Amino acid sequence: MPKDPDDDKNVIMEIRAGAGGEEASLFAYELYRMYVKYAEKNRWKTEEIDNNSTELGGVKEVVFSISGKAAYSKLKFESGVHRVQRVPETESQGRVHTSTATVAVLPEATDVEINIDEKDLRVDTLRSSGAGGQHINKTESCIRLTHIPTGIVVLCQDERSQTKNREKAMKVLKSRLYDYYQSQADKEYSENRRSQVGTGDRSERIRTYNFPQGRVTDHRIGLTLYTIENFMMGELDEMIQALEIADRESKLAAGVDND
Repeated sequence: MPKDPDDDKNVIMEIRAGAGGEEASLFAYELYRMYVKYAEKNRWKTEEIDNNSTELGGVKEVVFSISGKAAYSKLKFESGVHRVQRVPETESQGRVHTSTATVAVLPEATDVEINIDEKDLRVDTLRSSGAGGQHINKTESCIRLTHIPTGIVVLCQDERSQTKNREKAMKVLKSRLYDYYQSQADKEYSENRRSQVGTGDRSERIRTYNFPQGRVTDHRIGLTLYTIENFMMGELDEMIQALEIADRESKLAAGVDND
């Protein structure tokens, strides 16, 4: 099997709360914590880039990098819509609610792969904002980059230094542009080029986390694990290995069909 050229790259992960209000934000934070714990188990380094948190401890959006050996090869199947089914703490009637969060996994682009012309870039400086007023930086250290040709916007306010925020924002922008151009190129190939598992369309529901039943189900490969507590603590290896095997098998089958 030809190796995915992105497999050895570091990763930019973006997690956003979807449908479900505050419960979706809390679930998005739990997914973020799950991937950080998985990274720790692999001795990878994580670094937060942007975090739009809520008053109750959830996140509307969090962007972070994961650096380590073959990080993208392990995490690339996590892109898509993750659905949670459970009784929220705010639910007085004990009813199970369904909420969602979206995950995007981008291979970190190198300077060689993506060259951004300064004239295509609009840079705005803003005051940082977010939950927890006493921690907000009062200076204009927040950086917003807008790539004019594509309309892609990146915000970074994690650091107190404007220079560091710009560096982090550029890293995210390059990765988003790399992903954007890669997606455009993929559309020019036949649908067979993408495996059944794929790296996940962000609008596709890929997994359900059902807390009352203690299960995690991946809908792409039909695998259910009844270890949800361990799974949420970063024990993802069994699921990721099954996805890798399914991806290889579907690519091999596609290769035979094409021959």
